[in-house]
Amino acid sequence: MHLHQVTREKIQEHITNQNPKSHMLKDPKDKLANLLNSKSPTRVFTETNHSQGEAPALSRNPGSPTIQLIEKQQGTKILFRKFSETNWSVDIQPLNKSLVTDSKWKRIDATQEKRRSFLQEFCKKYGGVSRPQSHVFHMVSRIYVEDKHKILYCEVPKAGCSNWKRILMVLNGLAPSAYNISHDAVHYGKHLKKLDSFDLKGIYSRLNTYTKAVFVRDPMERLVSAFRDKFEHPNSYYHPVFGKAIIKKYRPNACEEALNNGSGVKFREFIHYLLDSHRPVGMDIHWEKVSKLCYPCLIHYDFVGKFETLEEDANYFLQLIGAPKELKFPNFKDRHSSDKRTNAQVVGQYLKDLTRTERQLIYDFYYLDYLMFNYTTPFL
Repeated sequence: MHLHQVTREKIQEHITNQNPKSHMLKDPKDKLANLLNSKSPTRVFTETNHSQGEAPALSRNPGSPTIQLIEKQQGTKILFRKFSETNWSVDIQPLNKSLVTDSKWKRIDATQEKRRSFLQEFCKKYGGVSRPQSHVFHMVSRIYVEDKHKILYCEVPKAGCSNWKRILMVLNGLAPSAYNISHDAVHYGKHLKKLDSFDLKGIYSRLNTYTKAVFVRDPMERLVSAFRDKFEHPNSYYHPVFGKAIIKKYRPNACEEALNNGSGVKFREFIHYLLDSHRPVGMDIHWEKVSKLCYPCLIHYDFVGKFETLEEDANYFLQLIGAPKELKFPNFKDRHSSDKRTNAQVVGQYLKDLTRTERQLIYDFYYLDYLMFNYTTPFL
């Protein structure tokens, strides 16, 4: 299906109404209508009208805790209203390239401008909305903050995020080098701040003044990479939490051992879980859509990097934000270093075990990510 065949209204609705479920479709022809017509039960920034009832009489002492609480609530209401009335325009500011002195970055810069323009035009055409329907704290919950260099980085798992967190730790002065920070320190150390840890004023000011970056990856590659990482190696979380539920629902006559430990999930079973509108266990950030992790048509990213050109994109970004000259993006594999990196050839080996309909449905699931970031439609 081509982009022009999709109505603007349907794509726009899907961009702003983020439904946590995806539906397994019986007829692939219905895929987009079902995907884009999801309704969100929540609307952000809606204020309750209390005019029909009267609150009990309150102390009028300006210094009383009650009055201070009211004033604080009123201030929060004003900020919520400001967010509500904000025009979520899709205009993006030109990158400040004053710190880039080497001409070797010209090619990468030209590619970056094309990506930014493509996303901008896509969002202007299909995502031009004034009132997003996801709560602001949820919208920014995957964004990491580095205040010294004024960076906002939206984490997309399986797209170089571990090494990006290492870089942020170095920029924050938390480590001298990205090469001696362990996986556990990166993911469980709680060293980095997220944007949702700030109040609304802090969120609003940073979104409007910091350089915002997102790094993405071909959706099919990212999916297979996540499966390999979480289900083909021992894992004390994903096997008992996801593996056991997946095997129980999607493997007929499963043996007792598999049901007890959740190990050995097959890729096809994992795909059945992914596409099931009644999943036995919820979604996970490692295979969630980028459109629902980073909200690229509502938060206007200044820099769009890709895993396929990760090292050069990342090092160019470090130049743009004035990072120390000696700081380079690490190129090592964070975990399972002996495994071959997930590439198109590896993906093909996993997809061959699926039916054409199943492959099509995976594409349907990540359809918006393919469109937003101009990835080539996979051979299905």
